[in-house]
Amino acid sequence: MLAAEPDLVVVNSCAVTGEAVRQTRQAIRRLRRQRPDARLIVTGCAAEVERVALAAMPEVDGLLANAAKLDPRAWNTAPIPQSPMRDRHTRGFVAIQNGCDHACTFCVIPQGRGPSRSLSIPAILREVAAHLDAGALEIVLTGVDLTSWGGDLPDAPTLGHAVAEILKQFPPLQRLRLSSLDGVDIDPLLCELIASEQRIMPHVHLSLQHGDDLILKRMKRRHLRRDAMDLVARLRERRPGIAIGADLIAGFPTEDEAAHRANLSIVADLDVVHGHVFPFSPRPGTPAARMPQVDPQTIRRRAAELRVAVGERRDAWLATLIGQEQQVLAERDGTGHAQNFARVQLPPATPAGSIVTVTPTCLNEGLLQ
Repeated sequence: MLAAEPDLVVVNSCAVTGEAVRQTRQAIRRLRRQRPDARLIVTGCAAEVERVALAAMPEVDGLLANAAKLDPRAWNTAPIPQSPMRDRHTRGFVAIQNGCDHACTFCVIPQGRGPSRSLSIPAILREVAAHLDAGALEIVLTGVDLTSWGGDLPDAPTLGHAVAEILKQFPPLQRLRLSSLDGVDIDPLLCELIASEQRIMPHVHLSLQHGDDLILKRMKRRHLRRDAMDLVARLRERRPGIAIGADLIAGFPTEDEAAHRANLSIVADLDVVHGHVFPFSPRPGTPAARMPQVDPQTIRRRAAELRVAVGERRDAWLATLIGQEQQVLAERDGTGHAQNFARVQLPPATPAGSIVTVTPTCLNEGLLQ
């Protein structure tokens, strides 16, 4: 909801999965019940990808193009005041890239977000400075396809150049974290910085998607299993304590049991301790939606098995951290994240937004204590 217009309700939608669209429709109906007299506008990716279906909902008064949602003129209202971001005094999220130029067969993001667009280095530095001035101790660089940053800028700098400039310009910055990375686009400078720069958190989340080469080819990914294995091996050789995360899709079309086992085995082979598991759902207009589908019950079973595999690796890894000092950035809920993104229960009254040193003594339901 926009503070500038109390009678306007905005749903900023997601379309990355069928479940995300279902939740968007649920949110629209719930908000209409709560605000029957408000003007309800839908924007975001689903407003592009599911435009006809959402426009047909009686609860919706209008759709706004995703590309126009940050332009106050598009709302026919007063400029939208900048709202304080969640945990703004703990960490600052800086979106330095949007859109995607790739054509993965399962993905609708290019339809919803358009081509890749990069924030200039001066603009990035201004945003980082604003977060640090507000008290943030950790900066997180985000993007739809983060490692493609710079490709549309003059001289096509790489993400490594942006990271190096941030570290150079802000010596007091204590923690710099990167969101999901496409391993095939991690440039040599970025790889070196991740391996050697202590202010970059020892935590890499890979846009992996699958562990079977044939499925990766049918997804039109630009890497194979061996590429991911080699990348992680190089990073671990230089920075042994680095924690690996990965996005994994269960039940991609044509996935048989052998391919599913390859998907399961890469969790162990890469020691994936931070996993995002997505059951495949066909998205309209994508090539994968026209491929032979795996039945929904099998998809659910395979997704559950992947989550169990990641959970077992995660618990085993967390157990190795017991008795080891961790530098933890405190959140407002009494927990915090260590540099390797392990979640830690903090002593009572630990002030949010502070970095504290703790030595966990036990593991309780995935939380170091």
